[in-house]
Amino acid sequence: MDGNIRLEVVTPERQVVNEEAQIVMAPGSEGEFGVLIGHTPFMTSLKTGILRYRDSSGTERLIFVSGGFAEALPNKVTVLAESAERRRDIDVERARSALERAQKLLAAAKEREIDYVRARAALERALHRIRLVESRSRG
Repeated sequence: MDGNIRLEVVTPERQVVNEEAQIVMAPGSEGEFGVLIGHTPFMTSLKTGILRYRDSSGTERLIFVSGGFAEALPNKVTVLAESAERRRDIDVERARSALERAQKLLAAAKEREIDYVRARAALERALHRIRLVESRSRG
């Protein structure tokens, strides 16, 4: 189908994206999904990962998202994320430090009681942020 779809990505702190897109691909809890103009309405939870979209000029854009929900309508995709960052907003050194801390916590898991789920989630967030910054696509 021809035409663009409106994409809105919002966190509790701010609006990250509000623009027209040719296609939106996001990390749904049941797997990655794609939305074009005229899509059947649905709602899903999101997992930590990279939301990709092609803006109205055809340039691929990438956004780190962590948690939340996505609603697809025939002419709009709304993402309500716990956190979301464009590549230019990611502090890669901070992400690398978070990765190191999470790796150390997970390595020591057998020796002391830690919140394994939180440490694993921190590791996953850091890895996705680093991958996004180091990818070649524009964000």
